[in-house]
Amino acid sequence: MNARVLGRRLCLVGIALLYAGSIPWYREPDEPLRVWLGLPDWVAIAILCYVGVAILNGLAWRWTEVPDDESETRS
Repeated sequence: MNARVLGRRLCLVGIALLYAGSIPWYREPDEPLRVWLGLPDWVAIAILCYVGVAILNGLAWRWTEVPDDESETRS
């Protein structure tokens, strides 16, 4: 397997894990509010996960080969 393909797939797996980690299902309903970076902890974690998603998405697109020539897409 090509290193670019493997890297892209690992990025996509990382994106899925970050999206799953951004959901605050680990919190108890009666848990006291903690503040991180001026935001509720679950919001700060979600935002940091989305920043990670943006970075991994950029890497995945960088490693994606897009044909420049129209004749390559028809063959």
